[in-house]
Amino acid sequence: MIKVFTGNSNEPLAQDICKHLSVKLGDAKVRTFSDGEVLVEINENVRGRDVYVIQSTSAPANNHLMEMLVMVDALKRASAARINAVVPYFGYARQDRKVAPRAPITAKLVADLISVAGVDRLLTMDLHAGQIQGFFDIPVDHLYAAPVMLEEIRKICSATSDLVVVSPDAGGTERARAFAKRLNAGLAIIDKRRSGPNVSEVMHIIGDVKGKTCVIIDDMIDTAGTLCAAATALQSEGAGEVFACATHGVLSGPALERIDTSPLQQVIVCNTIPTADKIAKCSKLTGASVSQLLSEAIRRIHNDESVSSLFV
Repeated sequence: MIKVFTGNSNEPLAQDICKHLSVKLGDAKVRTFSDGEVLVEINENVRGRDVYVIQSTSAPANNHLMEMLVMVDALKRASAARINAVVPYFGYARQDRKVAPRAPITAKLVADLISVAGVDRLLTMDLHAGQIQGFFDIPVDHLYAAPVMLEEIRKICSATSDLVVVSPDAGGTERARAFAKRLNAGLAIIDKRRSGPNVSEVMHIIGDVKGKTCVIIDDMIDTAGTLCAAATALQSEGAGEVFACATHGVLSGPALERIDTSPLQQVIVCNTIPTADKIAKCSKLTGASVSQLLSEAIRRIHNDESVSSLFV
């Protein structure tokens, strides 16, 4: 029997996953002492059970990461048969290589922490770099939110035949090409160069966007600087309506203000990170749920079935 627990990072998503699985969310108290230390109490029997811990390592990333590690240790000491970490948003993924002398590779460090804590398998979604799977010494199931995002794009762009999928940088070209193929749409790439962290400058657009409906595809939106600069560049090149779609709505700092004042018509983000409060503040922001996709993956993992058909 499946047992599902969650920390404090994304309880609404955990509740939705449990509804799809027809199971009750496990009774666990995850609190913080006055000095900041994490306290976890598992209030039901997990001996010999297949346990799933749902926890995104989103802001505050360090707190949520520590909650997950302490929960895993508690479940391991309670004799759970198999502990599966479901991490819809894997934090620190952008620190996946050395970009300067004496710089850490924090994504590898976090992978080691998760493995050492006692996790037997990781289920995650749209890693910033697919190669991060190789940082783990445990099996990793890497899902893509593409089926959910494609459905949303078809809803908002069903009336147009002049659709162009836009990659906001060269690194996202493969993702954008896959979307363009499934939508039978054109492809454009924005040549972007960074001058520092969270600072980018759009250079020029590769592809025809004049008079077209453009959809910018990315894995995450953080401060929305890149996204809004891309939308402005597309508009200056004569594009019609500009939409955006991303799996992870980090939306930190001035992101909401930038989106509100940008040429973007609508921005779709998935619920790998809680965004309900941000959607309420920003009229251009809408949400899409990945709960059904994650619950189906959990069901297949539990039943030792193939998960590969979900890797769209």
